[in-house]
Amino acid sequence: MSGLYFEEFEIGQVFDHALTRTVTEMDNVMFCAMTHNPQPLHLDEEFGKKTEFGARIVNSLFTLGLVIGVSVNDTTLGTTIGNLGMTDVAFRKPVLHGDTIRSQTTILEKRESKSRPDAGIVLFEHRGFNQRGEEIAYCKRTGLMHKRPKA
Repeated sequence: MSGLYFEEFEIGQVFDHALTRTVTEMDNVMFCAMTHNPQPLHLDEEFGKKTEFGARIVNSLFTLGLVIGVSVNDTTLGTTIGNLGMTDVAFRKPVLHGDTIRSQTTILEKRESKSRPDAGIVLFEHRGFNQRGEEIAYCKRTGLMHKRPKA
């Protein structure tokens, strides 16, 4: 287990996640199929060519999932109870097939849980960047985190 317990997070702590991922056409098509999303902007190259992007763009929910997912090993693997919500979601630039995504997480806030003495609440800020260093996605995520087990 590589995730951190509630007590181990510090406000202002920044994680520059080493794991990166190049997004493929298959990622995009499979995600659209699994979520029943027939949007031609993601699936139809001829349609995409006629848009301001000049090609299909990757499904934004896949992008958000990837940006957050890359953070899990460094932050919450095995120590999270669950997500409580996501806010301030923004997609700054489109992601295209072949873009390589990296993520950064900052701890914005943390507090004890009022209803669960064995848990705390952490506010994560996630940012995703493409291979050119352009911010492609942003969100704040509130997680309910385990406290360190008592000895």
